[in-house]
Amino acid sequence: MAQSGVVRQMGSAVAEAHAARLGAAGSFTHAHAADLAGPLAPYRARDLDDFVHLLCAVYGRQPTVIELALGSAPAAPVRAWLESASSAFERERLYLVRLTSAVGPIPSTPGAAETEAALLAQRHALETLARSERSGCALGAATALVADWAALRPLLDKVAARVGVEVPPCALPSEAKIADALECGAATVAAERAIRFGAEQLLLQQRALFDLLEARSEAREDV
Repeated sequence: MAQSGVVRQMGSAVAEAHAARLGAAGSFTHAHAADLAGPLAPYRARDLDDFVHLLCAVYGRQPTVIELALGSAPAAPVRAWLESASSAFERERLYLVRLTSAVGPIPSTPGAAETEAALLAQRHALETLARSERSGCALGAATALVADWAALRPLLDKVAARVGVEVPPCALPSEAKIADALECGAATVAAERAIRFGAEQLLLQQRALFDLLEARSEAREDV
């Protein structure tokens, strides 16, 4: 019984730490993300279209990051959470693909080759995290992606309203379900550390994407 109590305390701590990481380094804390959420000026519409295209370049392909995480998932209930999250994220992926088609060509921006190289590196980094055999790493990345997507969804919906695409309901797991998955996954100190690493690396990639979007926006203004 004492051991079960320790596991529960560890799980609660890892869920709280996960929430703190999102509060400190989630996409919504990035200045460019805040700009995209602001008034829809003509130049900002181009920035939003760029956001949709680059996000699709990273997350619009199959298998998704969460699908890949299933490859090394432990038994239920963590595996069951990943299966549910993967199914819900597939619907988000299809929504993103539809939006990318609806907004038209990617905004012309200097440095296209550098952008493609950066996106390729991001996809590789995310796939590496999702395929990690280190227990907890893929779960940390998957839960961070699902939680951080909550900051991205309003931007996608903003674009959908502008281009006339129907906004589907978001079925991604709730914060409570994410916390449950983390508590189950953090069965050992090593797993807790791996969860933290996976989440931190995922959030770093998200911020790198917004850094790239910001740089592309500034490059278009200079032309």
